[in-house]
Amino acid sequence: MKSGNSALIAGASGLVGGECLKLLLASDAYTEVVVLTRRDLGAPARHRKVRQVECDFASFGDVARELRAKHVFCALGTTIRKAGSQAKFREVDFEYPNGIADITLRNGATHFSLVSALGASRASPFFYSRVKGELEHTLRAMGWPSLCFVRPSVIVGERTESRPFERLAEHALRFAPSTWRPVAARDIAAAMVATALRSPPGTTVIESRDIPRS
Repeated sequence: MKSGNSALIAGASGLVGGECLKLLLASDAYTEVVVLTRRDLGAPARHRKVRQVECDFASFGDVARELRAKHVFCALGTTIRKAGSQAKFREVDFEYPNGIADITLRNGATHFSLVSALGASRASPFFYSRVKGELEHTLRAMGWPSLCFVRPSVIVGERTESRPFERLAEHALRFAPSTWRPVAARDIAAAMVATALRSPPGTTVIESRDIPRS
């Protein structure tokens, strides 16, 4: 590991993950950014700070030694519609983040930041929110020195994939109370990076209404 702060990001090809990667690369606080990805990211992976690690997310053990960084950012996520089933959704939104957290903690990471969701709770009657809550509970039990859960409402930004339901929700909630109002991906990423640099002990939960807006 190089001197200075190092970061690992999973989900850099997504909306929040992409914004997080931009911030990490632009920050003088980070000298290395490990990008965990299923396929070549292209131009961003050529940045002087980036060390790209390609793997099948179902086989993290194959690259465990390469997953070393001080701060870990997890922005993995899908929808049940895109995943095709609840089981596949759980694999992406619970098993993959859990596996990354377990490996990076054992490799010496000190801070883990997760894009969770508004209403995340193990007691939720909604499958999506329940899985997010189960993941938060599991990560807390790992004993991370510093842990951050960001729970956004609808996330807005320029997506590379079509998510018509989220577009509809974005327009419908634009003038809703702050708890439900859509939040920009760049603001979520900024909150994650700022918290990681502080690395407050224990667990920090940032609800959607409390995410600073740019």
